Amino acid sequence: MKLLEHEGKEIFEKYNIPISKRLGIVKMGEDAKFIKLPEGKCIIKAQVLAGGRGKAGGVKLAKTKDEAYEIIENMLGMEIATHQTHGKTLTVKEVLVEEAANIAREIYVSIVMDRKEAAPMIVASAEGGTSIEELAKTKPELIIKMPVDINIGLQNFQARELAFALDIPAKIFRDFTILVKNLAELFKDYDASLVEINPLIITAEEKLIALDSKIVIDDNALFRHKDLQAKEDHESSEIEKEAKKIGINYIGLDGNIGCMVNGAGLAMATLDTVKLAGGNAANFLDVGGGANVEQITKAFQIILKDEKVKAVLVNIFGGIMKCDDIANGIVQATKKIKLDVPLIVRLEGTRVKEGKQILLDSGIKIEQADSLWEAAQKAVQSI
Repeated sequence: MKLLEHEGKEIFEKYNIPISKRLGIVKMGEDAKFIKLPEGKCIIKAQVLAGGRGKAGGVKLAKTKDEAYEIIENMLGMEIATHQTHGKTLTVKEVLVEEAANIAREIYVSIVMDRKEAAPMIVASAEGGTSIEELAKTKPELIIKMPVDINIGLQNFQARELAFALDIPAKIFRDFTILVKNLAELFKDYDASLVEINPLIITAEEKLIALDSKIVIDDNALFRHKDLQAKEDHESSEIEKEAKKIGINYIGLDGNIGCMVNGAGLAMATLDTVKLAGGNAANFLDVGGGANVEQITKAFQIILKDEKVKAVLVNIFGGIMKCDDIANGIVQATKKIKLDVPLIVRLEGTRVKEGKQILLDSGIKIEQADSLWEAAQKAVQSI
């Protein structure tokens, strides 16, 4: 689960990580003038899940109150595309308004789960800001990495080493070590896979401020964070949100072959095989090992809500639920939803012969396959 900037900063506050003074949040349909703005400078930031907002017009400096209200009005509803949106546009549904900061220097600090090291890893650079990705490519020697023991957290000596490496001024040296230790504690407490401050600024008055926030929470740990579960998942599509409500694991993709599979590993193998056959999957969908008729029906309905879908590939291994029961479920489901795209079914497992015969006798136009490779080829050829 990815949090918007202002949501991340709310968590920063709990961990005494200094942030800019918030002046207000304005959502689409609201009159910006309900928040009182200062006569001087302020910053208006589009709240979207993408880096590079500034270059795309999603971060604006207003020099007067009237200018700020005008910027807010123009920013709400605008479409933003950055290098992180991969050609897609994001609609700005809310903006964050903050006091402008007097920036003297920008630093990059993040903590990410390093799968290779099996530990959280601090990644930092004395040069932060919008060009951090380019810096990592052109001058990787300027990127500092430091592992964090998940059991004991970031140690004092490590925080001091990081401060020295980043050339933190003596006046705020201790403030920085406290900040980075709190950041590591936040990472652990919230089961995060990423916590990032870009930039962490040093002001002209020699104060530290987290000018931005990026927090990504492991979805599998959300049950431990009821406050986050109640928040809107800004990244999910409407179809993904609907699937989540009815207990189906669904992720929308860019292809046009809808896939219904039981088991996450089998689903990944199915997506790979479709790609190998020359096609592209429209989704990852795992109905679970004990899928019943109702779940299969709902899965079909979810898949077909995606207008890109031109064929449906069902790849089911009958284990907990036998193949003949699965076949009956497919037949009943297709009758309920009036499927009007090609349907390719591959069954394997217990009572597979009986299941295939049920599909054959159903009178429904179903293309059967004896292997995943055959099913993938038939799905691609059917479009």
